[in-house]
Amino acid sequence: MTYLQKDTGFYSTVIFLFLGLLASCSSSPETSNETQEEEAETLKIVFVTGDEEYRSEESMPMLARIIQRELDCEVAICYSLDSAGYIDPNNINDISGLSDLEDADLMVMFTRFRALPDDQLQMITDYAESGRPMVGFRTSTHAFRYEDDTTKVFYNEQWPIQVFGQKWITHHGHFADGHGHLTSVKVLPEKSGHPILQGVTDFEAYSWLYHVDGGDYTLYGDSDPLLEGTSLRSNHQENDRLDQFPLTNPVAWTKTYTGASGESARVFFTTLGHPYDFKEESMRKLALNGMYWALGLEEDIPSGGVTADIQGEYDPNNSGFGEKFKKNLEPVMMAN
Repeated sequence: MTYLQKDTGFYSTVIFLFLGLLASCSSSPETSNETQEEEAETLKIVFVTGDEEYRSEESMPMLARIIQRELDCEVAICYSLDSAGYIDPNNINDISGLSDLEDADLMVMFTRFRALPDDQLQMITDYAESGRPMVGFRTSTHAFRYEDDTTKVFYNEQWPIQVFGQKWITHHGHFADGHGHLTSVKVLPEKSGHPILQGVTDFEAYSWLYHVDGGDYTLYGDSDPLLEGTSLRSNHQENDRLDQFPLTNPVAWTKTYTGASGESARVFFTTLGHPYDFKEESMRKLALNGMYWALGLEEDIPSGGVTADIQGEYDPNNSGFGEKFKKNLEPVMMAN
């Protein structure tokens, strides 16, 4: 300030005290509290990808961009990488960035037969046990496979049963993957008013039907189906096994999971997830509505469902094993 004098320490002290008082009063307690509340309300969603068949490294970033746009939230995506830092879904022993789960509000999981080191497995299971919500896709019924470590066999089948509602059992057959629809998906009439089904209409999926319920198997706990799928072509039908594996099965459900924390977490799961399924708007709405519901934001879901317009480009490779994923694909870094 130009009026400051340097000849008396007393006046300088008074002026500095006065300026300090002005600074402390420049934002009222109400404004400060509002800022803190706004910061506290910023949600963080972490997508855990890592499957060598269904191109989760392409579908999940696409969903991440949409949910970030709609919720104005923080998003992190975890990938299986090679030694050069490129996405390599065939690397079953590593998923980068899992430390982001520590302060996440929602974990979205799409992995298949991972054999992660102890510290990475711990980050995922710590999240699940914390009582925070989860969303899972397709092969997360077999998220892990530890073949050589008997101390971890629990994670091969029992973990996905308890957390997501079912383990890997069987499906009705591949039949020219990505070259035609293999499952007819329908909304269960009695569930048509459920928030997750807002804007979701019947559609046909490229995913072949997973068996999760019927015969010798039952969906676990309080799993509550929302959609059912009917196989349009079935190797079980061709082999006269429909008594064990019927043509129609649940393809999406809600449930709860109570972990070590004692807190009951909301869980949404769908066995759909072929990369081409996500080109269908109803499939994207199903996934996004499921995230909203898991977060307890069902009242924020519009009557037509969460806006599911794709942001940017979504032109995924077809499903398949081996080297069918996009080479030299760099991890998508989400701006917060």
